[in-house]
Parts: sequence; structure tokens; C-alpha cells
Amino acid sequence: MALASIPKVVLGSLAFAIFWVLAVFPAVPFLPIGRTAGSLLGAMLMVIFRVLSPDQAYAAIDLPILGLLFGTMVVSVYLERADMFKYLGKLLSWKSKGPKDLLCRICLISAISSALFTNDTSCVVLTEFILKIARQHNLPPHPFLLALASSANIGSSATPIGNPQNLVIAVQSKIPFGEFLVGVLPAMLLGVVVNASILILMYWKLLSVHKDEEDPKAEVVAEEEVNSHQFSPATMSHFTSMNSQEWNMCLDNVSIQNSPQVQTLRNRASPNEGEIYRVPSSIVDSSRNSNASKEAANEVAEKTREDHNHVKVVEAESNSFVMHFAEGRMDFLDEKWKRVLWKCCVYMITLGMLIAMLLGLNLSWTAITAALALVVLDFKDARPCLEKVSYSLLIFFCGMFITVDGFNKTGIPSAMWELMEPYSHVDHATGIIVLALVILVLSNLASNVPTVLLLGGRVAASAAAISAKDEKKAWLILAWVSTIAGNLSLLGSAANLIVCEQARRAPNLAYTLTFWNHLKFGLPSTLIVTAIGLTLIR
Repeated sequence: MALASIPKVVLGSLAFAIFWVLAVFPAVPFLPIGRTAGSLLGAMLMVIFRVLSPDQAYAAIDLPILGLLFGTMVVSVYLERADMFKYLGKLLSWKSKGPKDLLCRICLISAISSALFTNDTSCVVLTEFILKIARQHNLPPHPFLLALASSANIGSSATPIGNPQNLVIAVQSKIPFGEFLVGVLPAMLLGVVVNASILILMYWKLLSVHKDEEDPKAEVVAEEEVNSHQFSPATMSHFTSMNSQEWNMCLDNVSIQNSPQVQTLRNRASPNEGEIYRVPSSIVDSSRNSNASKEAANEVAEKTREDHNHVKVVEAESNSFVMHFAEGRMDFLDEKWKRVLWKCCVYMITLGMLIAMLLGLNLSWTAITAALALVVLDFKDARPCLEKVSYSLLIFFCGMFITVDGFNKTGIPSAMWELMEPYSHVDHATGIIVLALVILVLSNLASNVPTVLLLGGRVAASAAAISAKDEKKAWLILAWVSTIAGNLSLLGSAANLIVCEQARRAPNLAYTLTFWNHLKFGLPSTLIVTAIGLTLIR
């Protein structure tokens, strides 16, 4: 493709440069408007500069990708409500055998959860839990945070729904879910193992520090904090699991039963019951001599009857309390089993969605269908759940589609690819290495999703000229390298930034993961894992 006119090339490049700066550095001092607004600004400039017409801009938005992204986000929201991520968090601390074991668990769990629920979701829900586990064991957090972010990126490469760039590749390449999984899964599994090994070797001394056994109080506090985390399951008794209204009513009845007035009645009732047998004999003898004694006997009898009535009232109230507590407990058990049944249905629908994708059904409509099935199954107003969907991310994608398409119209990406294409054939090792380096560099300069949008069609067309098999391999190489490239630096992927921000803002657990700490591990890990994975892509 030839270059467009000079004004269009200059203005289109300027619009793309503004988009790129705001996407990579969303809080630049001269225009701190964020990534989402930055993508919309880039899209608008493409239309204002007449690089694209309004109709071309609308046509550039890929609705199947947005539908797939929306559906998977809704499913993730309902899985969170169904405590899926609590169970994942529990696996991290269950019978842990030390720091190295904990790090390996984090790598494995974050990789698997990212392949099924996207890497961003896994990082959001597991970061604070990992900080609390590290504090409980008196361990430095950064090896575990690096394990979470890097393994989440590696694990997300295995499926089309693992990350946004894979969504784009799956829709554009039309590779079935099962073939995508089989093609990348061996590289992903070995990549997780290699990544964990690099972390253990780099932080061997830190991971050899044992928990301080001389401070049991600190351990107890940490354990309580871990169990209180919203994604960590906590064992609760029937009392603490009851709703607040039932619990308050129970407390009110207990207070009535144990009040001073009731205790006084009981104290008065217990001796007066004896008086019923003792008083009459003395009164009968004295009544023969005095009417005053008869009146006294009548007063005592009346008082005894009143005490008996009070005791009956107390017993009735006690029985009412017991019956009310039993009914509340039965209601609680009914609600508990209803929730268990609902959670099982959520898991079954999610499993059905994955099976349908494996069978080759349309990815976006399958995800949307599963999301709507969960909405209907919940049988409640879906607004609270739908509000948790990241609509800003969907808008970001819309602006990015338009901006990248406008940049493609300038002809610059095609001209650059024509220079690299003869050296990037996927039918020999040298070509694969050159292609991987190009993807690696662009993914860290322009971010991975724009890189896929810029290179995807061109790489596939070049490989298709060789064979259909090589075309599929080129798409999978693009998916693998663009995803693993995110581990190179802190700015390489959204998952890295999520872990960094979540750790920095965690209440009472704040920790700053620096750019250089990440780069020191990310550079060797990215190069080694990428190279090993390329030998296994099929």
C-alpha cells in the first residue's frame, strides 16, 4: 500500500501519536485526561483531520470483539458473586509449605484463572489477598506480586478469552477455541514453570526467610486479616451468618429473658412455691383466733397466685423465643441451600459457555448468551451487576479501533511492514526470530492490542502466501509474543499496572512495585519464556 497524501500522513501520525502518549502515560502533566478519553480524542482527531470519514470511523469499530469482551466481563462479575475467587484465594494458603510453595501456587493459580476469566480480573481480585498472605508470613511482597502479574500474562495467552489482544486475534483469524487452546497450551504450561523457576532463583534468599515463630500474636492478627479479605472464604457459625434483623430480635429476647425484673420474679417464685405448703397450716391455726390472721393468709395466697402468673408469662416468653430462634434457623438453612444451588448453576453455565466455545460456536454470541442466562437466573434487578462492567474499557476499544484504522490509512504501517516482511517468514527459524523481535518491540512501544491491530492482517497475509497452516501458526505466534511481551516492563500490559495500583492503594498493606524492580525480572523472563514458547507453538 502506497503512502497517502502528505497532509493525511502528517495529521494521521499526529492523531496516533496523541493517542499513544495518552494510552501509555495516561496522567501526562499537559493533558491528564486518562486512557479512555485519550482514545476518544485520537478517534475524533482522525475524523476532524479527514483521515477517516464518519462512516469509515463507525465501520472501524469491531462489534464482535466488543460483544465478546462485554460477555466475559459480565460472567466474571457473577463468578465473583458466586465466590469463585474466594475459593481461588483459599487455595493459595491451604496447607502451604513455605514461601517457595506459595510462590509456585500463585504462578499456577493466576495462570489458570487468567486463561478462563481474563488476566485483568485475576489481578484485581488476587492482589490484596497476596499482600495479606505475605504479611502473615513476614515475607517481602514484590516476588509474589511479580509472580501474579507475570503468570497472569503467560496464562492468558492460552485461550481467546484470556486477554484483549487474543480476543482480537480469535475474531479476526476465525481460529476455533479448541485449536487456539491446543496450539498455545504447551507453550503456556512450560512458560509458567520457567517463569516460576526464574523468580525462585532470583529471590532465593528472600524466599528462604521463615516466619517469625516468636511472635504468635502477630501471626493471629495476620490470620484474622487474611480471613476477613473479601475474596478469602471465612468459616462462620450459624449465629454470625444470620441476617442482622434476626440476630437483633434474638438479642432482644435474650435480654428480656435475662433482665433484672425476670430474675427477681424467679427469685420470688422459688421460695413462694414452698410457702404454698408452709403457710396454710400456720394460717389455719391462727385463723381460729383472729380475723386479721385470715386476711393475712388471703393476701399471701393472692401474692402466690400473682407470682405463679408471672412465672407462666416468663415461661411463655421463653418458649416464644425458642420457637422464633428455631424458625430463624430453618429460614437461614433454606437460604443457605438456595445460595448453594444458585452458585452451582452459575458454575454450570460458565462451564457450558467454555464447552460451547470449544465446540466452535460463535465466541461473542456464546459469551453474551451466557451473560444473559446468568442475569435471568439471578431473578433480580441486574443493574448492580451490570454497573460493575468496565464500560470505560469498551469505550477505549472503540476509540482505539478508529485511531488504529486511521493510522493504517496513512500507509505508514504497510510501508514499514514491506521493509520487514522478507525477513519475517514463519516457515524458517530466522524469520520467526525476526517476527518475534518486531512484535516484542512494538508491543512495548505501542502496547499489545494496537500492535495486533496494526500487524495482524499483514502477518497473516504474508504467512497465507506460504500455506494455510503457516497462516494459523503466524496468528498464534502473534498471540504468544504480544502477550508475553507485556512482562518486559511495568508499562507493558494492563495486568502489570493493575497489580501495581492495587498494591499501592491497599489499606494498611500499601506496597510500591517500582519500574526497575519489575524490569530487573521482566527482561530476562520475557526473553527466555518467549524463546522457549516459540519452539512449542503449533
